[in-house]
Amino acid sequence: MKLYITGGGTGGHVTPGIAIARYCEQKRPDTVVRFAGTSGGIESRLVPREGYPLDIIEISGLRRSFKPDAIMHNLKAVKQTLLAQAQAKKLLLQHKPDCVIGCGGYVSFPIVSAAQKLGIPTILLEVNALPGVTTKMLAKKADRVLVCFEQAKNILGDSDRIYMTGSPVRTEIVFADRKAAREKMGLTDNDRLVVSFWGSMGAKYMNEHMADMLTREMREEVSFYHVHATGSAASKWLPRKIRENGVNPDANPNVTITEYIYDMADKMAAADLVLCRAGAATIGELCALGRASIMVPSPYVAENHQEKNARALEKAGACDVLLENEANGNRMFEMTTALLADDKRREQMAKNASKLATLDAGEKIYQHILQVVRKS
Repeated sequence: MKLYITGGGTGGHVTPGIAIARYCEQKRPDTVVRFAGTSGGIESRLVPREGYPLDIIEISGLRRSFKPDAIMHNLKAVKQTLLAQAQAKKLLLQHKPDCVIGCGGYVSFPIVSAAQKLGIPTILLEVNALPGVTTKMLAKKADRVLVCFEQAKNILGDSDRIYMTGSPVRTEIVFADRKAAREKMGLTDNDRLVVSFWGSMGAKYMNEHMADMLTREMREEVSFYHVHATGSAASKWLPRKIRENGVNPDANPNVTITEYIYDMADKMAAADLVLCRAGAATIGELCALGRASIMVPSPYVAENHQEKNARALEKAGACDVLLENEANGNRMFEMTTALLADDKRREQMAKNASKLATLDAGEKIYQHILQVVRKS
């Protein structure tokens, strides 16, 4: 079985595709997988690191503005899309996949659209409560649309091609061993670990707050450990900002600052508390692992879907929500230290998160793939 998976721009559009690829390979060892993505997105690093070939297609999204620079950008984007569709058609004819799976992001559009024109079965995976533009544009001609929220199903319309599956979680997340992960990091049962990240690209305002939070942690010489992923945009200036605050990040062994956490399964399994955005893929992994969290939803996504995601977890008692316009370094520090000091509440949050896990999403998606392939 040959699968062609596309999705990019952010980790939330890439990690679900990798999870699907791994699951299908486990179920059917004869599965052959290729990915398509952009050269500038996180997929250009994550996909090759996972051992999969990645075909590069350059495309960018449209800007919702009539300013001269936005108009020029949009003209270029339209031209890119036309070229990308031609390139996508050529790639699909060359590799002859049995199914094309679009996981979101602008790069999904030319690949899935070309597949639909060529008569190749297509499946869309929408992990957010509010479907993205790409999903909405491609859904009517897709063989299956797989969603993770009832709200997404309602928005896309009452169709017998839309199915609730949940978000696929990487196998290494599902089977992550907390004890082994903590031993690998040299943590004892009494040690507390905080893991924080704001997305593969980073988030400027949140990383500014994080610089202040980490500065305070270092000054007060806190007893807990903290691993923070800056994302690509803040990998250099965040440590520099901490130094400008009068603290040397290299002289504080309890704090680790890295651009990207490649062994996320181990780090999240070992964590006692996670600070993060509220993307559906991240939520799926937190629930699968059963981890307490403080979520700061991104206000820059379409129709504020991350806050809706986070509020659903908050209602279930699985996380605390802090809006970005209310966030600052001191507030995050105080919320973090309060939760670390309250084992009972933190453990209850973790249990509540576990109750929301959809651990059979991979199997459901695999069965849908088999069904559309058999029909073709």
